[in-house]
Amino acid sequence: MNGLRAVIVCLVIACAAVVSPAAAVTPSWSALPVPTAAPPVIVCDLAARGPGEAWATGYEDAADGPRPLLYRWDGTAWSRDTTFPGAGEPGSLGKVQFVGEEVWIFHHRAGVGEILRRSAGGWSAVPLPQTLLAYQDFTAVPGAAWVVGEDGTGLKVLHYDGSGWTTQSTPSGVLYLMGITARTPTDAWAWADTDTGTTVLRWDGTVWRDAKVSLPPNGNVHTILPEPSGRVTIGGSRYTDGVARTYLMTWNGHAWRTTYPPLGDTYTEAMVRGPDGALWLPVRSDRAFQSKYARVDGRRTTFSYGPERTNAIDVEPRALARAGSLLLSFGTVEIYGSKPNLMSERLGG
Repeated sequence: MNGLRAVIVCLVIACAAVVSPAAAVTPSWSALPVPTAAPPVIVCDLAARGPGEAWATGYEDAADGPRPLLYRWDGTAWSRDTTFPGAGEPGSLGKVQFVGEEVWIFHHRAGVGEILRRSAGGWSAVPLPQTLLAYQDFTAVPGAAWVVGEDGTGLKVLHYDGSGWTTQSTPSGVLYLMGITARTPTDAWAWADTDTGTTVLRWDGTVWRDAKVSLPPNGNVHTILPEPSGRVTIGGSRYTDGVARTYLMTWNGHAWRTTYPPLGDTYTEAMVRGPDGALWLPVRSDRAFQSKYARVDGRRTTFSYGPERTNAIDVEPRALARAGSLLLSFGTVEIYGSKPNLMSERLGG
């Protein structure tokens, strides 16, 4: 019996020796160096094509006003790109998206909006058909792009079909479009302020319609995430007695399902679908020297922290992107005694 017990103990130890290394390489967040800019810095967006290419946008402080910021990830390091038109002029860069083999970025330049396009031949700019008083959002897919904002007459939805621009109308009662996103040229989504509250709109290739989404009472929308599979996720907040509570709504092609993950009043604009199939988003950290991320997989929510940063008093990821099997984040870190500057973190790899 003692001999049998010894054999069993040895087998258990051997199995543990095989399993333990796998447990030891569980992916964790790591810091990626980013060339500094002129603080304070504002980060606007991040997009990735895969583990070897990502772009981050924003603007930095300058004596004559904000200056656009553009950073490129090549799979190894972040570097600043100053080759685009207007890089040295006042302005800012907003949403960045991959459109086929190109990179498209919204550029606010000296009060005028345009779309920057980067192809194998370099940078070019697509001017808008008119100057708006305010530019609210931009989205692009192969074959279509939209810019929404306002001019002196009110709401404007500008649509680009690859060769020219048209102005699209919205349903009666829409006062303001707060955001827009698209899956294909004939499937775009927007969230709007209307005379009856927040409403979700959908473009079907012909007309914008009320999507008839029953949002939570006293709720607003932060973002809409359409996916190639047809699944759509809405992130927003519901207010009860003046207290905000984050909600998520998911469309599976047949019905909407609403959940309330334990995220407090997190702003969900940076939410992405991760390589593991779960939803990931940055949340307010309870540690001044570390970032914090939430992973929402169905009804289960877990949290992870970024690397510790010496003397940091605020670490704030502002954008997330899936980069192949990795997750990239881009944001700002404030070190005690200095203004916020750029930081980036990676999960996996």
